[in-house]
Amino acid sequence: MATARELGLIVGTLPAGPLNAITDVAGVSVGHHTLSGNGLATGVTAIVPHAGDPFRLKPRAAVEIINGFGKSAGLMQVAELGAIETPILLTNTFGVAACTQALIRRAIAANPTIGRKTSTVNALVCECNDGGINDIQAMAVTPEDADAALEAARPGSFAQGAVGAGTGMTAFGFKAGIGTASRRIDIGGEAFILGALVLANFGPAGQLVLPDGRRPVSGAAEPETGSVIVILATDLPLADRQLQRVVRRAGAGLARLGAFWGNGSGDLAVCFTTADPIEHRPKSAFAALRRLDDAKIDLAFQAAAETTQEAVLNALCEAPATHGRDGRRYPALADWLKENPLR
Repeated sequence: MATARELGLIVGTLPAGPLNAITDVAGVSVGHHTLSGNGLATGVTAIVPHAGDPFRLKPRAAVEIINGFGKSAGLMQVAELGAIETPILLTNTFGVAACTQALIRRAIAANPTIGRKTSTVNALVCECNDGGINDIQAMAVTPEDADAALEAARPGSFAQGAVGAGTGMTAFGFKAGIGTASRRIDIGGEAFILGALVLANFGPAGQLVLPDGRRPVSGAAEPETGSVIVILATDLPLADRQLQRVVRRAGAGLARLGAFWGNGSGDLAVCFTTADPIEHRPKSAFAALRRLDDAKIDLAFQAAAETTQEAVLNALCEAPATHGRDGRRYPALADWLKENPLR
């Protein structure tokens, strides 16, 4: 398969990072574990924020619930305390419990005092419903599958499309799944990266708008019942309020694609920064925090919108055509683009 850029879809004006991936943010790694066959088309995707222990050194973060039709775990505490304590796992709706268990067990193994002499741990797991292709009632995802995705996490390039949590996902009537993109932003003589990873499973057929204005048709109109998870990562030093403002701009990227966040769509975004993490046991009652001048934050807003938009397009372009459990065919956007060249 090919990326959106390789197929001629160019998003925005900011330069991409070296890999055009969330892993352009130093320290961030991604891993997949895929389950397929015997009616299964699902899996787990892991986003690890840094190479250390996120419970001991917590990346600061913010959450934006765009439309709250979802069953994710851990978002409430992130919204309240502004930090994440575990890697982020993506999976299908009925796999949340297994992934949560895996994250808690790993955190306890690394920190035996959790829940006894220190606080409990907030496992962060986000989900979409892949039941159109996957036999979701099989509840096939296990804690061991989550562990496999975490063990597979590496920096650098990683697979996109129908892989890991994206194996059974669809968007705008096409096959979709996992996608990523990044942007380099230069502020005050320093270079920073903002990257996105999406689990794309949203948008009715016929609603997709490409960057060049075309609207691919992939089937009959239908109600919006899907979901999308957007994970943004950056090394830009942002205050808590600024993280909230940046994560909100993921919605702009979704809207550019034609999304309107329907009643039955679970749409959310999480943004974390690797700058100035929070120590679990701080040595001082006060901590210094470097923060961006608000007058310079528009570049981060633009990067959040552009990477979200391009990541979804990559999820669509990298996923091959497939059939659902009811026999419905979900075509590949890459095939549509090749059959309908821009004139």
